[in-house]
Amino acid sequence: IKGTFFTMFETLIQKLQEDKYITLETTPQHEPSMHNIIEKIKKFKLQDKVDGFSCTDNPLAKLKYNALFAALKLQMEFKKPVIATMTMRDRNKIALQSDLMGANDFDVRAILALTGDPAKMSDQPHAKGVFEANSLMLLKIIKSFNYGMDFAGRPFKIEPKQIFPFAVVNSYAKNFSSLEKKMHLKVQNGAMGIITQPVFDVDNAKKLLESFNTALDGVEGDKRKAQLIFGLFPVTKLRTALFLSAQVPGIHVPQFWIDALEAAHNISEEEEYKVGMQLSQDLFKELNKLHPKIHLMTANRFDVANEIIS
Repeated sequence: IKGTFFTMFETLIQKLQEDKYITLETTPQHEPSMHNIIEKIKKFKLQDKVDGFSCTDNPLAKLKYNALFAALKLQMEFKKPVIATMTMRDRNKIALQSDLMGANDFDVRAILALTGDPAKMSDQPHAKGVFEANSLMLLKIIKSFNYGMDFAGRPFKIEPKQIFPFAVVNSYAKNFSSLEKKMHLKVQNGAMGIITQPVFDVDNAKKLLESFNTALDGVEGDKRKAQLIFGLFPVTKLRTALFLSAQVPGIHVPQFWIDALEAAHNISEEEEYKVGMQLSQDLFKELNKLHPKIHLMTANRFDVANEIIS
């Protein structure tokens, strides 16, 4: 593995494969600066409590600061590896490869490949989705780069530094074999870590781990070292739990969460927060016992992230 930052990424992957691992998601804002996010991370010293960060790429097709530049900014600030998200929604194969080449030069080399939310959700009028393919194409492009050539098979005169690909998967399905197939394809195409949508109970987490192990069947060599990473989204409001349960496909919020939050909501806002935080902290502890590979998503609520981790 070549490059200035190689130890940073190598350490991240080694932790993922052999140790406890925790990354924290950041969502760049609708403003031309990462200053506020950096200041909040510093306020809670979160850079000392996590193994790395991630940056989202215009989630829900809403316009935000670019994920690759955000990753670069966080890496320079905290000397910690950052996983930059790239969605297929906004770029064709020319733009994807062009962005990867530039990012490679600046050591932004952990990439989360996403298909992306539909463009019709955008806050930009009449925005069109590109969607030349789904996230598997980006994993294949990264694989080509890691073999020293572009997606058309044309070799680079200067070989790119190694890129470390990640992917995502739903955390729940009526039929888990559909998730197994998707995970299998993503691992076969080089994904080193597969991050789940948020999980809310340990039974769901156990089922996912089983499915992931099945997905590794027929996978050979270093690809067998790929790991499942549990998405954890702390819920401190009944409204959020109900929204996730009803509106977000591929997530299952158990009834006991909703019941507990409803009872607390009827007492006070403080009680609702307390109960939600307790449920989230308990889940964090249980997941750490089961399989300590966690990606924490808090929609930039870094106070909540700090409370969970601490």
